[in-house]
Amino acid sequence: MSVSANDSPKMSLRAFLAKYSVLIAFAAIVIFFAVASPTFLTPANLFNVLVNNVVMLAIVALGLTIVISSGGIDLSVGVSVDMASMVFVMLLAAGYSGVVGVGGGLGAALVVGILNAILITRLNISPFLATLGVLFIGQSTQQLATSGGQPIYLTSGYASDQFNAIARTALFGVPTPVIVLVVSAIAVHVLLHRSVFGRYVQAMGAQPGVAWYSGIRVPRELSMVHVLCALLAGVTGILLSATVKSYVPLSGNAFLLDAIGATFIGTTLSRERKPSVIGTLLGVLLLAIVKNGLLLVGWNFYWQQVGIGVLVFLVLAVSFGLRRATH
Repeated sequence: MSVSANDSPKMSLRAFLAKYSVLIAFAAIVIFFAVASPTFLTPANLFNVLVNNVVMLAIVALGLTIVISSGGIDLSVGVSVDMASMVFVMLLAAGYSGVVGVGGGLGAALVVGILNAILITRLNISPFLATLGVLFIGQSTQQLATSGGQPIYLTSGYASDQFNAIARTALFGVPTPVIVLVVSAIAVHVLLHRSVFGRYVQAMGAQPGVAWYSGIRVPRELSMVHVLCALLAGVTGILLSATVKSYVPLSGNAFLLDAIGATFIGTTLSRERKPSVIGTLLGVLLLAIVKNGLLLVGWNFYWQQVGIGVLVFLVLAVSFGLRRATH
């Protein structure tokens, strides 16, 4: 009996550390950078982290949260970002209204999602290979459409006013991009956890074979999963172009690995290692704070990538390792 009494607290501590490793890492990192840099906790810096580092990455990661919940992966989210950005900027450059530009940009992202859906559900290509192929096609398409990858800058005139209307307006003091993120997060949470569609997605992710035999129309649901992911990435593409007032080919690739990392970091909050909106947002915030903190303390870009890679590895290894030890 004495052995069990001594072991029980240890097991409880392991379970606590396994479940809340992300929160513990988050608190430790905030404390470290607050001590290392006097400007880290200033309102101006925190506002910069939220608007410039968190919002767009978080919207892409929300789309991947849906896909990964279904048991798949989407390597073409960067292409969805870029195609939406490219079409949006081109339409504004041609003199069309912001509404037409936004509609065209989202339509371009929708095409990417539909192509993924066809390859996966009609041709039975694995999500990894299908979206990888779309990634290559999308990158080549951008190069061809921009004479080898030339950026398109629109910094003055009518187009610039349209960009400002999207990226620099605010509602009750809250910037429009932040509002878009909040609305997107609520919508994805409701879809995944409060709807029939969400139950189907979770079933496909947990037991694909059982989902088929349960009467779930798996091709239809998977198609919707990839279309939603592409549309959310398209929203990011429009916000990105409106913020920098330009389109830079292949810039969407920068979101892919960070979004995947943030989504998997978020799975540590779930006993079943399932993605969630809250977990994904926390993962995004963690990565954004690390990038910002390392920049403030003087690390160059390449060492920042090393630091982020080590962080992702440690959080996942500690969480999953301790969780395995508790079973």
